[in-house]
Amino acid sequence: MLTLTACTQKPVVDATAVKPRYVTEPVQFDSDDPAIWVNPVNPAQSLVIGTDKDENGGLYVFDLKGKIIKEKTISGLKRPNNVDIAYGLMLGGKKVDIAVTTERMTHKLRIFSLPDMKAIDNGGIPVFEGETGEMFRDLMGIALYTNPQGQIYAIAGRKTGPKDGGYLWQYLLEDDGSGKLKATLKRKFGKYSGKKEIEAIAVDNELGYIYYSDEQFGVRKYYAEPSKGNEELAVFAKTGFKEDHEGISIYKTTDSTGYILVSDQSANQFQVFNREGKTPADHHLVTIVKTSTNNSDGSDVVAIPLNDDFKHGLFVAMSDNKTFQYYRWEDLAGKKLKIR
Repeated sequence: MLTLTACTQKPVVDATAVKPRYVTEPVQFDSDDPAIWVNPVNPAQSLVIGTDKDENGGLYVFDLKGKIIKEKTISGLKRPNNVDIAYGLMLGGKKVDIAVTTERMTHKLRIFSLPDMKAIDNGGIPVFEGETGEMFRDLMGIALYTNPQGQIYAIAGRKTGPKDGGYLWQYLLEDDGSGKLKATLKRKFGKYSGKKEIEAIAVDNELGYIYYSDEQFGVRKYYAEPSKGNEELAVFAKTGFKEDHEGISIYKTTDSTGYILVSDQSANQFQVFNREGKTPADHHLVTIVKTSTNNSDGSDVVAIPLNDDFKHGLFVAMSDNKTFQYYRWEDLAGKKLKIR
C-alpha cells in the first residue's frame, strides 16, 4: 500500500501486493468487467456477474467463493464488454433486479433479471442509433443510476465519440405499458480528451454523481440526474497514472462518505480518492493500493457484510488471466482507509 505522509505529501510505497481471498474459475475467452448483486434476503447468497469479452462471449455468474454457477451463466453474447446492476425496476407490476451488459457487435444493451438471469430485453435494446461510423456505436461502458424516485437510467459509453460533449448517452429504463422493457434517450453529455477512449463509468446513487475514466487523461464528474444539466463538475486523478485510467468503484462508509477507487491499470494498483468533499471538485488522493491483479480493467465493490469471508465488504477486480479476484475490504484498507 502507498500512503501520503503528513509532512511531505510525497508517497511512501509498500511494494507488497494485497492478496485476494478467492480467485474465480476462469472464463472461456477474456474476462473484462464484474458487478456484484447483493441478495437482499440472504447476503451470503449474493452473486458476482462477470463479462467474457469475445464474439462468442457471455455473462458468467459466480458464487462468493468464485465458483461458476453454470445454470445461471449466459453464453452466445456478441462481445459483451461491461456490466452493471440495479435493484427494483418496475416491470409488469413487479419489482425486478437487473444486470445490464453492453453487447458491442450488435450495438445493444442486453438486460437480464436477477437472480435467475432470464433475458427481459426482447433480444436487446439498440443504443446510439443514428450515429455514423462503426466505432461511434461500438458499445463499451455501462453504469446504472437509480434516482430518489426509483427511476433507473442506463448510461452507455462507446469506443469513441465527440470531444465537446455527447460521448455518453443516458436512457430511462421503464415498462412500455405492456410489461415489456423500453429505453428512452434522455440526454447526451460528457467531454472527451481524444487521447484514447472512455470505458469505465460509475454512479454514486446517494450523492447523485456520474464518474468516468477518460483514459490517459483523468476522471470526469457530472450530475447523474438529467434535469441538473450537463456541466462538468470536476476532473481529477490527472497525474500519477502509469498509463490508462480504468475501472471505477465506490466504497461507501456511510450514505455520504467513503472512497472512489480507480484502476491504475498498467501499474497493477488502485488509486483511492475521497468520495465526499466541501465542493463537488474536492477529490484528493488518499492512498494507493497494490493488488495481485494484472492489468485490471473493470472492478466493483460493496460495503455490505456478506458472510464470514467478507464481513466488511467485497471488492472484485478483473485480472487478465481470464479471472476475477475477490478481496476483503479490510485487507485493502490496511491502516489508512476506514471500514464500514
